[in-house]
Amino acid sequence: MNAVPLTKDGPDTTDGARGTPDEAWGELVTAALLGSERRTPPGGSPAALLDAAAVATVRHRAGLLPAPARARPEPAPEDRRPALPAPAADRLTMLLAGRPGASGPGGGRRGASPDLTELLPQWLSAANEHGYRAPDAQLPALLDTARARTDLRAETLAFAGPRALWLARLNPDWKFALRNSVPQHRASPGATAQAASARSRPDTEAARQLWDEGLFAERVALLDSLRRSDPAAGLALLAGTWATERAEDRLMFLDSLREGLGPSDESFLEQALSDRSRTVRATAAELLSTLPGSALAARMAVRARAYVTQDPLATEPQIAVEAPHECDADMQRDGVAPKPPSGRGERAWWLGQLVEAAPLSAWSEQFGGRGAREIVDLPVADEWKQDLHAAWCRAAARQRDVEWSRALIGSPTAPPAEGPGDAAKLLAVLPETERAVWAAGFIESHGLSEAFRMLGVCAVPWAEPLGRAVVDALEIARDAGSYPWSFSGVLGLAERCLSPADARRLEPLAAVPDEPEGGSPGAGAYWAEAFQRLVATLHLRAAMHAELRGAAEGQGGRGEHGEEGRGEGELGQRSGVETGGQR
Repeated sequence: MNAVPLTKDGPDTTDGARGTPDEAWGELVTAALLGSERRTPPGGSPAALLDAAAVATVRHRAGLLPAPARARPEPAPEDRRPALPAPAADRLTMLLAGRPGASGPGGGRRGASPDLTELLPQWLSAANEHGYRAPDAQLPALLDTARARTDLRAETLAFAGPRALWLARLNPDWKFALRNSVPQHRASPGATAQAASARSRPDTEAARQLWDEGLFAERVALLDSLRRSDPAAGLALLAGTWATERAEDRLMFLDSLREGLGPSDESFLEQALSDRSRTVRATAAELLSTLPGSALAARMAVRARAYVTQDPLATEPQIAVEAPHECDADMQRDGVAPKPPSGRGERAWWLGQLVEAAPLSAWSEQFGGRGAREIVDLPVADEWKQDLHAAWCRAAARQRDVEWSRALIGSPTAPPAEGPGDAAKLLAVLPETERAVWAAGFIESHGLSEAFRMLGVCAVPWAEPLGRAVVDALEIARDAGSYPWSFSGVLGLAERCLSPADARRLEPLAAVPDEPEGGSPGAGAYWAEAFQRLVATLHLRAAMHAELRGAAEGQGGRGEHGEEGRGEGELGQRSGVETGGQR
């Protein structure tokens, strides 16, 4: 590099940048950004510009003064949970590396290898159930993964533990972690004792100071934690500053009240019905409507029963509907939105909101003591049945009413009256075993085309009748000669939700079948590849759980038939199904 003489004013070039060092550096940067085609660089050539920039950089670094040393951060808190077994730690490294299958023609082909990124949610859930702590060396990778995938944050931060929060306070990229806190049932015995001690003093100076001075994310995390352990303490903290909070913050804080919601929250929520923010008012009304004993629920019941009655003139029992003609101020205060969405009539829109918010227990007396099934079976006059039943479906899902959900969802052999979306919401209310049996019957009667959302709410691993129904339906689709890409969403769910014990039964399907007459060219090979990936994923899931148990069979990943699925029932529904949308 040719040296450029220095002067007191900056780099000395024949036709270069002059002035103070800052001015000279600014001119060099401007010239570099514009390019030599648009502006002659200092020194007359790009090489001279780079020389000048190099010299200016050296001079700048040489002139830096040492900054005063900052205080060392407090040591990271101790995590007393047991360490992962070595094979499980190695598996975590593989999953975090993430080697998803390559996509192919039509966006549906992923190869025969398991998609490791889709198994990470299930692994994290199982590791948390076992109570393991994350390896310290993996904490940065875990935080980066949770930053990129919001669906993984709760499980990842529960696994990463208190040291992840310590790191998050030192790195702005991980500030999201401060919005979450480790659920009480996931904490180690030592951490649980410390947390319980802190929660037993919700009005301590430290908690109050964090609420008053902390970052918004830290305040949300504190409120969520208090609502899980002491709902009244969390409500008291929020009520103390409610009037001074911003509207968007009030909405987020109000949403935190879903945790531990109970009758003691009613007075506060009633006051929130008069909030100056429309979205805050609507959320408060929704929360109150989930409390069947609330005053708002009673008001909605009075209104709804005035418009939905038993027709006194009909010769046979029949429901008569007279929708409201206006949405008055009191209705709006109680959360009824006056303006309907495009394509909906005003009166039907208002009626639906009233019925949805009314407690379902109010209808038995309205219809002569009948139960849910009898009421649902009553004919509805003047083509109001669809609107009325859709509102009842929303009410049953919101109030988690099993009897009404069972009556509204009907038989699995009949098409769902309110569509697959509402059927899935109702199905989620039913007990786990009943859910699986109903979904299996639906698939046997209607196939897989409308079953995806229903499968997503079933407990994991799928019960034997449901797993058998899904595999049989996939085999029927294969034998029909179509490509598997239309069923990629169901195949993805099957990889995560079938019992690993089903791998043996699926292995014959991994062979390339004879192509049926009139079938799509090459479809059999693609189906074989999909089943190969499914079988490999089930074996891998079995190995994962064996490794987390510290069992020797984890090294091989198989074991005897029936052993592969052992221990996976502890996952419940936290299997990562929520990440398994259509691919």
